[in-house]
Amino acid sequence: MKEKEIERLTILKEEENKLYNENIKFICGIDEAGRGPLAGPVVVGAVILPENSFIEGVNDSKKISEKKRERIYEQIIEEALAYSVGIVDQKTIDEINILNATKLGVKLALEGLNQRPDVIMVDALNNMDTLGIPYISVVKGDAKNYCIAAASIIAKVTRDRIMRQLDEVYPIYGFSKNKGYGTAEHIRIIKENGPCILHRKSFIKNFTKV
Repeated sequence: MKEKEIERLTILKEEENKLYNENIKFICGIDEAGRGPLAGPVVVGAVILPENSFIEGVNDSKKISEKKRERIYEQIIEEALAYSVGIVDQKTIDEINILNATKLGVKLALEGLNQRPDVIMVDALNNMDTLGIPYISVVKGDAKNYCIAAASIIAKVTRDRIMRQLDEVYPIYGFSKNKGYGTAEHIRIIKENGPCILHRKSFIKNFTKV
């Protein structure tokens, strides 16, 4: 591993290392993917990594290519002490709004862990059900903290895989390419063909009748 990458990862782990020095053993990083798209679920990733984890390339998932994310994802889940995802579908997003759906995803992800964390580090969320586990909310945490960045990769890779599978069912919308986000082409297709069951009605009401 290059010296520059070692330095970057060391900085990413600074806050976690402070917690480890306070005899906190299990730190769970949490982040989501899919708050902004017009279609598909929001996915929340939760991961507990060992104290000595130092995976090359871990970063905010948005800053990593799809191919590299897939590789790092496999390393993360192989090394993780525990990991889980919470998936909340578009129907629920429309019913309770995307913020509450994301918070629900956090709860579902935590419930899926086979190891209870001592503390949670989460990307910019507050006032949610963390099953009584204390949490630290970090604005832009996926770019600042190692465990949150790792969770962002789990969430993003999981969601991208879901959208590629959904593309096979609804190929007209190009989900494998746009992942449900509101690209100009995606919006054009919705306008021309109407939405499908995977579209978030509350997200597309401004440019189509649903």
